[in-house]
Amino acid sequence: MNLIQKANQTYLKHFNKETYFERALFFSWYCGLGDCTFCYMSINQTKQDPKKAKRTFSSILAETLISKELNWKIEFISGGYQSYTKKELLFLIKAIHSITKEKQWLNIGTLNKKELTMFKPFTKGYAGTIETVNWELRKKVCPSKTLQPILKTFQHCDELKLKKAITIILGLGETIKDFQNLKQFIKQHKISKVTFYTLNPHPGTPFKNPPTKKYASKWIAKTRIEFPKLHIIAGAWIDKTDYYSALLKAGANNITKMPSIRKFNSKELKNIESEVKKAGRIFKSKLTKLPDINWDKKILSLNPKIFPNELKKEITIKLNKYLKQMKKHN
Repeated sequence: MNLIQKANQTYLKHFNKETYFERALFFSWYCGLGDCTFCYMSINQTKQDPKKAKRTFSSILAETLISKELNWKIEFISGGYQSYTKKELLFLIKAIHSITKEKQWLNIGTLNKKELTMFKPFTKGYAGTIETVNWELRKKVCPSKTLQPILKTFQHCDELKLKKAITIILGLGETIKDFQNLKQFIKQHKISKVTFYTLNPHPGTPFKNPPTKKYASKWIAKTRIEFPKLHIIAGAWIDKTDYYSALLKAGANNITKMPSIRKFNSKELKNIESEVKKAGRIFKSKLTKLPDINWDKKILSLNPKIFPNELKKEITIKLNKYLKQMKKHN
């Protein structure tokens, strides 16, 4: 039995065959740090105005409604550092919770205990952007995103009984030998969820070549074997849809990363559905067919204490724009 077969067998002992698409819900395209060398924000930062780079409430909440109705899990609520006030964040987190009826993961920079306490009623856990477990490499690719504040936030999570997750980007210059660091980190900090992204090299950054699916699968497989009950999410960009069957066979629970609204029902997303089936999984999310839903009724039913009429009107406008875009590939 090879590594992948062992990982797949381990997965099936602890999970059913259901697989979901998990969409990261982004609040903004601004980051107050902006110097992670792999990130598009590192090359566009000087052109960004934090007020203009953040999304409207109506845009975020329309996307949340679509995610709910198409059975897309929210991977986490995310955005660049310093893009929203904590009061604005609290409103959005509360509103998203009201729509999804589920507590969410936060990936919004490092948080102090007071902030986590404020968000806790609507929050499942906190995701630390570790990115790479090659610690010397990390100092170069994430110079301002130091590890200690993330570990401090993890400590607050322990005190508040919140779960902890991490994100890892494969292809930054690490090697499979660095897996021992990941293994130690997950154990030491009692991590319950890991997202593995395969690097999507952006023009203008130092990175040119993404990792192979064989390499990415090896990381996931070794993680699954060491941590049978860990929730693992795998993400590859839209030009790598052929990666997904391999990543799922290696032991990932769910998939992420693709632009599911802009590319809805496209040949790429149809291929993803085929890849999930090829892996022997049952895909529970909808990426190619819109359900027959009375969207106006859905919006009207939103809690008026959180969603005043004016906001509902704005959500309707944004929602219709998204739905029009999603019908583009019909």
